[in-house]
Amino acid sequence: MTKQGFRVELNPTPEQREAMGRHAGLSRFVENFALDKIRAAFAQRAAEESYGVPAGQLTKAPWTAIDLERLWRAEHPQVAPWFAGFGLSSRIPKEACRLRAAGLKNWWESKTGKRKGRRVGFPKLRKRKHGSRFRYDADRAKPAGADAVVLPGVPGRVAVREDMSWLVDRLADGRARIIGSTVREKAGRWWVTFQLDVDRSDVNARRAVDPNAPTCGIDVGLKTFATIVDDTGMVEEIQAPRALKAAQRRLRRANKALHRKQPGSANRAKAREAVAAIHLKVAHRRGDFLHKLTTRLARSKRAIAVESLNVAGMVRNRRLARAISDAGFGEFLRQLTYKADWYGSKLWAAERWYPSSKTCSACGAINSALTLSDRTWACACGAEHDRDHNAARNLLAAMHAVS
Repeated sequence: MTKQGFRVELNPTPEQREAMGRHAGLSRFVENFALDKIRAAFAQRAAEESYGVPAGQLTKAPWTAIDLERLWRAEHPQVAPWFAGFGLSSRIPKEACRLRAAGLKNWWESKTGKRKGRRVGFPKLRKRKHGSRFRYDADRAKPAGADAVVLPGVPGRVAVREDMSWLVDRLADGRARIIGSTVREKAGRWWVTFQLDVDRSDVNARRAVDPNAPTCGIDVGLKTFATIVDDTGMVEEIQAPRALKAAQRRLRRANKALHRKQPGSANRAKAREAVAAIHLKVAHRRGDFLHKLTTRLARSKRAIAVESLNVAGMVRNRRLARAISDAGFGEFLRQLTYKADWYGSKLWAAERWYPSSKTCSACGAINSALTLSDRTWACACGAEHDRDHNAARNLLAAMHAVS
């Protein structure tokens, strides 16, 4: 079994849209309720410590989802008397408490050094502007045929805009199991994402990479998104759509129109949706490009050499941050990783400080004077290099040297 997400856009009626909005509001309310309880417990513990209360007698903070859910069940008749009256699903508060507990755990493990990667901050209050979303546990939300889904607390069957036969067939014969689902709204449109344990063996076998396919090295950059050099000597340059850059003019106009509207007015709400729609289109265009490219590479190259990129560090350069974020390097490597595993390709990543651009692919000498502005350079051995082509060749050679 493989863990995989399956996202489909919903086509709700106005009544269903209103019900989903209420559930999103409920999830936000419970998350903030749980955070208030955590903060209050921490403040009480700090006060008790200042009074010299022994550690064993300090107020216990509600760390776990069970603790938070117990507090919600005990207090919601007072803090949220409207909860029972709207017929809202009881599963939403449970998952909201789980989200808060997970965020608290991630913060603590990051603070104590148990969690690797970027530092995780203390959970913050969730606001309406952060987006509408709510979760169901297990298979509470599930397909009702290939053209609709059932969402607890939402009246009727919610129609979908895409065919779900692939998922429905696997659920029917036991090749897939729903372990959770998330309903999310963006720019006035709603999606449901099912988290699955699914058997992909038939799909992976049918689309598996040819054992005789070439191997390749890939250098990513801003001027050329990906320079691909394979072991046959073929060089391919892939240009990214630069979706955010292309939308900058429309986005600037939409933001100006938004800030001219009166706060709290209906026109301001419409202008906010117009800005969100542009951002959504940008995200979809970038995602479409990355999915098509990574799928093609994973199915046509039996081994792929890439760089280990510190994207979080790269975006600290304020002059390049927008262009780097627009390119989506991190998402490119993430998709390439799991798709290579699906289709039987091998992905090899060079260590972060490997000098792929500065090393001469002909003699191995390192040009330490090479700068980011140098697009071509000549080695003392007489070889002339295009910066990106040279880096891709070096990555391919480094992969072959260790395999």
